[in-house]
Amino acid sequence: MLGKKVENITVEKGQTVRNLIDQFSETGGFTARKLAQAVKIFEDMQNDKQCLRLFSFPADIVSTGTRGVIKDMVKNKLVDVVITTCGTLDHDLARIWKDYYAGTENSQDSELHEEGINRLYNIFIPNESYGYIIEEKMMKILKESSDKKKEYSGSELIDFVGERIAEEAKAEESIVYWAHRNNIPIFVPGITDGSFGSQIWGYSQKDRAFRLNVIEDENLLAEKVFKAKSLGAVMLGGGISKHHTIWWSQFNRGLDYAIYMTTAVDWDGSLSGARLEEAISWGKVKPNASQITVEGDATVLLPLLYAAYLR
Repeated sequence: MLGKKVENITVEKGQTVRNLIDQFSETGGFTARKLAQAVKIFEDMQNDKQCLRLFSFPADIVSTGTRGVIKDMVKNKLVDVVITTCGTLDHDLARIWKDYYAGTENSQDSELHEEGINRLYNIFIPNESYGYIIEEKMMKILKESSDKKKEYSGSELIDFVGERIAEEAKAEESIVYWAHRNNIPIFVPGITDGSFGSQIWGYSQKDRAFRLNVIEDENLLAEKVFKAKSLGAVMLGGGISKHHTIWWSQFNRGLDYAIYMTTAVDWDGSLSGARLEEAISWGKVKPNASQITVEGDATVLLPLLYAAYLR
């Protein structure tokens, strides 16, 4: 029953992230060892050339610097499909045009409201950096899209936006832009749940012929999943983005590779807290899959995973 002895981790000046993660894999404690396993699974997923690589995450982390890591993973073609929430589009696009600011969670929120500043935990987002600018820019883009045709799937419209923003000064900082450049579809099953979706609704009040076909996105996602020889997923956080990922995976016998990062507890029965072992019972993860649930903040864990992968 006794395996490797627990050895001390050595941290030295100039040490690489990969060297640290390699030590985690040997005798790292608790979450550290799980993160090391996640790096190995991620590498295996990348080496499996027949694997369809799904990447799901919620919007909140796109308001932070972690957006840059997600953008680089899309830019460097380490994922094939993105599944996320509407707020991802909001934050990603808004930050092309306006700035977000480092704030504090210890704030007087009534004072922030009076000043026109929205708080996302410790990120400060002025009104002019969010709803106002998204409405101003999106109405013009939606008019252009409507002039071309009247019906889009959600991923098709997002791709149109990615093409349309190519001339913006900060386009190369955008997830949506690089998804367009690399032909990586972004699926947002709850696309009306945010400012981006509200602009679609608002524009449709002026142009009643303009339509969003949500079923077509499901057809496109189903086609990709059904054709895949193997399936892998990196899932950050829970909610609709995680569920949509594992929901479709069950229709191709489940995930072969799965990495889940979460801060949620499992004892309340929530999907966000459910560990990957639970998904095995539903057929959403294969019983013999390479899988790990890593408890912790994705804004810390994802950059470490990506840095370790880059060696």
